[in-house]
Amino acid sequence: MNAITTGRPIEILLVEDSSTDVMLTKAALKHAKMRNNLHVVKDGVEAMAFLRKQGQYADVPRPDLMLLDLNMPRKDGREVLTEVKTDDDLKFIPVVVLTTSQAQEDVIKAYGLHANCYISKPVDFEQFTNVVRAIDQFWFTVVILPTGGNDG
Repeated sequence: MNAITTGRPIEILLVEDSSTDVMLTKAALKHAKMRNNLHVVKDGVEAMAFLRKQGQYADVPRPDLMLLDLNMPRKDGREVLTEVKTDDDLKFIPVVVLTTSQAQEDVIKAYGLHANCYISKPVDFEQFTNVVRAIDQFWFTVVILPTGGNDG
């Protein structure tokens, strides 16, 4: 079962340091009519605290999907990806790298660290909305996801 079959909103963790990109993502999710709870953290340190339910994140839900930027302060997306995919409690959370970089070395590195997919952020709002809609269609309609990682 997943969020679609249970009828509950999709829990999305957006790891993004750009306030403009956060606003764009929120608008695109709303425009795409995707039923979700969007949780936003601004860097990799906060992302890991959220995922491990530490401090102010003690009562947050487990994300159904993480949208991860690569280039952030304190702890970048590559470091987060490494930690998530090597943690038995977190490794089943799908991670979509959503970044401005189109550099082949970044794509190869992200997949080498077990990103579930890599998407270059479109700058145009309509194209960005189409990307968000495609993420929704693929991850929450087409594929079957494990429930709760190791605990489900």
